[in-house]
Amino acid sequence: MQRLIFLSFFALIFIAIDYYVFQGVKLLTNGLNSNTRKVIHYAYWSITILSFAGYFTYHLVNPDLVGSKTRTFIMVGIFMNYFSKIFAVFFLFVDDIIRLGQWIYEQFAPKSKELATETSQQGITRSQFLAKTGLIVSAVPFTGMAYGIISGAHDYRIRRKTVYLPNLPKAFDGIKVAQLSDIHSGSFFNKTAVKEGIDMLIKEKPDVVLFTGDLVNNRADEVKDYVPIFEKVKAPMGVYSVLGNHDYGDYVSWSSPQAKTQNLENLKKAHGTMGWQLLMNEHVKLKTNNEEIALIGIENWGGKGRFPKYGKLDKAYAGTEDMPVKLLLSHDPSHWDAQVRREYTDIDIMFAGHTHGMQFGVEIGGLKWSPVQYMYKQWAGLYKEGNQHLYVNRGFGYLGFPGRVGMPPEITILELKSGTA
Repeated sequence: MQRLIFLSFFALIFIAIDYYVFQGVKLLTNGLNSNTRKVIHYAYWSITILSFAGYFTYHLVNPDLVGSKTRTFIMVGIFMNYFSKIFAVFFLFVDDIIRLGQWIYEQFAPKSKELATETSQQGITRSQFLAKTGLIVSAVPFTGMAYGIISGAHDYRIRRKTVYLPNLPKAFDGIKVAQLSDIHSGSFFNKTAVKEGIDMLIKEKPDVVLFTGDLVNNRADEVKDYVPIFEKVKAPMGVYSVLGNHDYGDYVSWSSPQAKTQNLENLKKAHGTMGWQLLMNEHVKLKTNNEEIALIGIENWGGKGRFPKYGKLDKAYAGTEDMPVKLLLSHDPSHWDAQVRREYTDIDIMFAGHTHGMQFGVEIGGLKWSPVQYMYKQWAGLYKEGNQHLYVNRGFGYLGFPGRVGMPPEITILELKSGTA
């Protein structure tokens, strides 16, 4: 009962927003013929009815009956609808404030024949201007989000960087390292596009491929349909992976602790089925022409919020002390400042993901901005402190919002070179 009251309270807020915006729609459709006006009005309220049907379906119907992807699109649709309308509400509210001020002034000011009323003005009235402006402005975020779903979600980009390492053995000079991160296979809705993204990676012919966590959203079976795609990722030196915070099933209510444990075991098996060597707080040595470098992989270790600290870098690092170069796979970039740079100053490069670039931002020329930068100091691209480097991949997939706006999905190609830049 309490939940129903809570849902009804927000439903009333949505109705108030719809009714308020509808006043602007009516104002702008007054000059149209009656049939056109009715079509627009019916269309407006039909969208509202669909939004309410989705709202109560999401909250009151068993999630297993609806499906996770359908639930995601329901909530995204509702968010897009009302987030956009808030912009229109702002402009309509400004007009109401102006009109209220004008009415108060007219009550106390002396009457004047020269006072021109809004209705006597020629051309578009102020109310019509503000209503039209509000609806146009509200269409911008809606259109942007729609484009982010239809096109941005799978607009894969290859980002290339060169990193110079003074101690890199000559045999590894020019090695091409590919990085994927944050696949979140449970969110995908376009298998063909995903395959095309992986084909882009394969055509690069990397020497080694690194995956830095979050293969799924929550459940191991999410990746089942995509195993035939991801297992095609091959490299001469191998494909290596680690777990991210979403891979442990921590955000799901399981029927028992055993069910959660089995889910993690199934996910580990999926990595093996794809031919990806999962590093669980351990290291391997990459070897070519009798020279070696260390590749260290740890479980998730978050330096912010409540993200779990399953990673044991001391355990994974042990035995690599004499290696000339050390590469680290660690899902969360906050690990770099919190532990790596403080305690392991000979780790040359850490590869991370996790932030997704918040799937929203602007990167034009020298301008690089995303809301996620207010939460993470290192959130996308290459960073350097002293002789240590960090690369944060923007993610291959998406979570929550099934799209990307100004922050396209990424395939990273890093070339390692001997010497200094």
